[in-house]
Formats: sequence, structure tokens, C-alpha cells
Amino acid sequence: MQEYMDESVSGFPLPELKSLPDDVRERIEAVAEKAGFVPNVFLALAHRPAEFRAFFAYHDALMEREDSSLTPAEREMIVVATSIVNECHYCVVSHGALLRIYSKNPLLSDQVTINYKKADISIRERAMLDFAVKVTNNSGAVSVIDYDNLAKHGFDREDVWDIAGISAFFGMSNRMANSLDMRPNTEFYTMGRQPREK
Repeated sequence: MQEYMDESVSGFPLPELKSLPDDVRERIEAVAEKAGFVPNVFLALAHRPAEFRAFFAYHDALMEREDSSLTPAEREMIVVATSIVNECHYCVVSHGALLRIYSKNPLLSDQVTINYKKADISIRERAMLDFAVKVTNNSGAVSVIDYDNLAKHGFDREDVWDIAGISAFFGMSNRMANSLDMRPNTEFYTMGRQPREK
């Protein structure tokens, strides 16, 4: 596999797209067509195709689960709130962009990034993020008390699983992005800040 270095993407070699397995290359091409650019996480993780497949399979199972009661904006809110705890530049910027888009609120992502406890979110969402941050910082202390507290805000056990799963998965993702010196695409910084022209 011919590889090349691109320090604007990652500290590790990137494969040439034409050298990738068909399924990995097709996934990258599909996201590029939809987004208008290739998010750097796809290029960086394509360095190891088997791990790329496993990563995105679990990502999709969590973030695109159709029978989850969590909205896309709430899922992205969890990613942003936990990624800031883990100091993950890539995920805060890229998922902050998605939070702006899904919430249709250009201010919310910055508020959650700085201090979700002071963000313009509901009491329910604050309880969700309190639990997500607990999973991130001190999962050994999670107990049925947390389940009961979340239930008071309308979250059932499947929701608890979703919140914990997203927090844990992105804990791994944050650590990989940091360790690979993965950098966010410049496109992410401006996405969702202004309403789209019709």
C-alpha cells in the first residue's frame, strides 16, 4: 500500500485512496459526495482498514440507531460535552459543527463546549450530560442511583445504554484522535454558523 504523509490531517501515514479496499474507498467517496469534503477522520483511520470498518460500524450503530429516543442533536451534544473533557480538538470541532446543524442553533455548540451547565439547554439535557460526563470521568461510580435520576427526566434503561455507549465510544475515539494528532478540517469551523441559503 502506497502511503504518504499529510501533517495537516494526521501524524501517521495516509493511504492513497486508489489503494484502499473497495468498501473503505466507497465509504470515503460517499461521505465526500454528501459533505463536499472528506472529513480527516476517514483518511486517518483508513491507515488500518480493518479498524476503520470496526470503528464506523460501532459509530453508526450508536449515532444512527433509528429506534433511539435520543435526537441527533442530543447525541452530538453528548459527543461535544465529553470530548471537551477529553481535550479532543478534532471531535470538539467536528461534532460541534454537527451539533450546530442538527440543533439549528449556531450558539449551542460553543455554549456546550465552554460549560454545558450554563448552556441554553433543558433540565433533561443537563441531566443527560451530567451522566455522560460521569461515564467519561468516573464510570466506576455509576450506579442504579444514576438510572433513577435519569428516569426522573424521562430516560429509560435503553436511553441510559445509549448515553453510556456514546460517551464510552467517543472516549476511545478522542484518545485515538489525540494520539494520532488528528486535525479537524477547516470546513468544520464555519459549518452551521449561518443559515443555509435556499
